[in-house]
Amino acid sequence: MAAGTGQVHERGDAFVEVRELRKVFDGITAVDGVSFTIQRGEIFGLLGPNGAGKTTTIRMMATTLPVTSGDVIVAGHSVHDDPAAVRRHIGVCPQELALYPELSALDNLMFFGLMGGLTRAEARSRAMENLELVGLADRARHRVAKFSGGMKRRVNLAIALMSRPELLFLDEPTVGVDPQSRNHIFTTIEGLRDGGMTVLYTTHYMEEADRLCDRVAIMDAGRIVALDTPHNLKARLGDPEKVTLEDVFLHLTGRRLRDEG
Repeated sequence: MAAGTGQVHERGDAFVEVRELRKVFDGITAVDGVSFTIQRGEIFGLLGPNGAGKTTTIRMMATTLPVTSGDVIVAGHSVHDDPAAVRRHIGVCPQELALYPELSALDNLMFFGLMGGLTRAEARSRAMENLELVGLADRARHRVAKFSGGMKRRVNLAIALMSRPELLFLDEPTVGVDPQSRNHIFTTIEGLRDGGMTVLYTTHYMEEADRLCDRVAIMDAGRIVALDTPHNLKARLGDPEKVTLEDVFLHLTGRRLRDEG
């Protein structure tokens, strides 16, 4: 439910349910009772200024950080009670590049596929399939160290897809990339969504969220302060053809600089 509005229309069955999620570090509440759902086949944006709590929320959802209270249900499995089952359904594309630069793109993908339990033949087949998807099949045997920033980002995405996840976490996937790579990443994500994948997308680029996301949640001070479609969020401030999602973001979170992590 969007803050201060009626129920937001949601498509299909909820694949993810975040229920009153809280995280406290040394007496400081970083995430304070966050609740939302993500539908199957939806690109859901989670936005917020630095220190808003979105990274902590994502880490709890991805089972890499224990919850203080509340729960996250992914495909019917609780991150609190059965994190291993949750991990079987998710793939994570972190903001930090998780690559071995001296290996080829193919060997990088195969390494992570083997670590995930694939046979060598399965890992190779899936690696080539994913490199084709991200537009790097012709560079499969080239060392990643020689790749541009945008190419490395696309390899990072291909690695996250090695487990064929039903839920994909994308954390700032276009930071520092060229316009061509950014556009290719957008097209890839839209294609994954159209194929039925569910995506949680975080970015500081509001125009990306406006283009890609079916719905957007904006966090500030550990809470969800708005949740709706980009169009509806913009319509709250005025003509949605003239108002930008950045206008909405600044209106809700303020213009004060947030330099803390």
